[in-house]
Amino acid sequence: MISERHGVSIGIERVGSELFIGLKVIGKLTHEDYQAFTPMLESALAAVDAPSIRMLVDLRDFGGWEPRAAWDDLKIGLKHGRDFNRIALYGDNNWQEMCARIASWFICGEIKSFASIEEAMDWLKQED
Repeated sequence: MISERHGVSIGIERVGSELFIGLKVIGKLTHEDYQAFTPMLESALAAVDAPSIRMLVDLRDFGGWEPRAAWDDLKIGLKHGRDFNRIALYGDNNWQEMCARIASWFICGEIKSFASIEEAMDWLKQED
């Protein structure tokens, strides 16, 4: 029996007062995936007095969401939308641009889609 891989790898790094989060999304996300990584994200955000978060989301291997997982994602956006300064979506999927537009309804910071990880990182590191 072959199991499909799915989940989120998360990396958290502080540079001065900026918090950088890297997410690598693999496969079709489930509610259980969100139950696993949301506490790590919540803990990182709680440790910052005045969050100014920059995030790189690697979507190259992303396969979408199960319905309950999509709801989990929306709840995170609604709860922490003001904490994000910039979010760079990286991958080569045509729907990334649409995801960036929809996410911008819930996130106060800037969201952009990139085909190159170098361009995404350069944009994230720019001063406001």
